[in-house]
Amino acid sequence: MKQQQLSDALNLLDEDLLLETDRIRNRSVWMRFIRYKGISAAACLVLVAATGWGLHQLQHTGIDLPAESTVEISDSDPSDTGVTPQLPVISLESWDWGGMGFEGYMAYDISELVSDNPWDASAPLDTLPVFKNKLTVNKDYLLRGGDFNRMEEVLKEVAGRLGLDSENLTITDDAPTEEERQKSLEKFKLTGGEPPEGYYDPTRLMTEADGVGIEIAQSLTATVSFEPEVTLPDGYNFTFFASYTDCQKTADWLLKQYSGLIDMEQPTMAIDGGDYNIYRQQRYQIAFYDASDSYTDQLLNYNFNQVVFYCGDDGKMSTARIYQPDLSQKVGDYPILSVEEATQQLSQGNCISSVPSDVIPSDEPAKVELVYRTGDREAYFLPYYRFYLELPSMEEEDGLKTYGAFYVPAVRPEYLEDVPLWDGSF
Repeated sequence: MKQQQLSDALNLLDEDLLLETDRIRNRSVWMRFIRYKGISAAACLVLVAATGWGLHQLQHTGIDLPAESTVEISDSDPSDTGVTPQLPVISLESWDWGGMGFEGYMAYDISELVSDNPWDASAPLDTLPVFKNKLTVNKDYLLRGGDFNRMEEVLKEVAGRLGLDSENLTITDDAPTEEERQKSLEKFKLTGGEPPEGYYDPTRLMTEADGVGIEIAQSLTATVSFEPEVTLPDGYNFTFFASYTDCQKTADWLLKQYSGLIDMEQPTMAIDGGDYNIYRQQRYQIAFYDASDSYTDQLLNYNFNQVVFYCGDDGKMSTARIYQPDLSQKVGDYPILSVEEATQQLSQGNCISSVPSDVIPSDEPAKVELVYRTGDREAYFLPYYRFYLELPSMEEEDGLKTYGAFYVPAVRPEYLEDVPLWDGSF
């Protein structure tokens, strides 16, 4: 695909990628991608096949596993029929876009990076489920596979949760009009190219009613926009850099005001963040997940099924986003590593990271948590241990530190086709 074609394709993907950037919530802190001055801009713009964790993930999909790629597991169930269950071996091959930075978090101390992740290292946990993503990425890096009937059902469900008449909505999609299509085709003709396959296909559904806009992406993520934005009562501070205490107070108000939209049996607030920007401002994110049911269900709800609220420029509530990906294609419950085993893997370089090679991390991780990587372009949703390592060479004069993120697959290595080896590639 020629440069102009690729540029046009990237323009089409902008909104999906922005949504996915926000969705990179296989983190429990506000993700900050820090520019690394030692890397040239040209190198950062190359499409690479790598295990690095970039800002825009383009997970290679459609991998055909060989028939023999299964691992037997023991089954101690008394009703064992004599058949040994098997689990497919998972490939971690991925396609990532180079970015202008790496995943780093700035804080004066690791304790400032707070998380309401329900994962507890001391809790007994032997297996976790792995799911195959129903969405795929085609040869032109366009996200495909959305079930538009299901998307319409989700749209109507969200509308009903907002008290709207879900049966009389005017629902549209984002496919270009014939006039827009013709203008775009003219641009392609000028470069001697053709639009990528599926370039003009719709990618989302949308509706507007009673001052509320609802959009449903192929991932089934629902974005609710309020127009006008919602003004909070006096005494509430819902701004980009509101303090942790202010966010707690606002979260209490949001839970009472939008319980129908949140729609959870046991809604639990998750206020994550605490890292600084270059202006020494901290930021947090307000979200809710359902803490009912089992411990494993809580972990899955925290990682996959959240309702997140966002403020506008003037401190009003502008947007809510409901995450609810299709997890119907469960591959199986996979044995996982302990924290100690994962730490050993980390020490051997068996991890995924976007931290560049000449930034030498400290010997001991400052923090670890278990998360799922949940980006739309993941071929499989599987758990990882995310280690935060201090990067001494990047400490500022006032003591502000940078912690780089390193991911070790929590699934045991014998179930992975290609155990990642970090070589400092950027």
